[in-house]
Amino acid sequence: MDEFTKVKDLNQGSKRVTVLAKVLNVGEAKDIQTRYGEQKKVTEAVLGDETGKVTMSLWNEQASQVENGDTVIVENGYVSFVRGHMRLNVGKYGAIKKADSQIESVNESLDMSEKEYQSDETDRRPRRSFNNNRNFRSRF
Repeated sequence: MDEFTKVKDLNQGSKRVTVLAKVLNVGEAKDIQTRYGEQKKVTEAVLGDETGKVTMSLWNEQASQVENGDTVIVENGYVSFVRGHMRLNVGKYGAIKKADSQIESVNESLDMSEKEYQSDETDRRPRRSFNNNRNFRSRF
């Protein structure tokens, strides 16, 4: 089994993470229009473990896979930001499923989605240059 990422360890670069967490609250589904013009339903759920809690975006049928009080495993998850606030998502090739084990206590004092993160260019890696400003043909 994959090693689980703790909620407090999620950050701006988190991708391909596996999280074991308890569903604390499932919100109401909202109809939204994506930037590509598609109509989709999104539901926000709050998940937590012994280290903290985070808001998760559940798209379309994903919302029906979780209920309040369930302990779930998010496989191939990643972190995105909605208006500067952290969201955990299930990756394209990921899954959310009910876990065999249970999480009894959740640290609700640390809300990873409460903090507003600023877009800081220094946190990103510089763009990669494959030609190093050289003319490729000049080497042959």
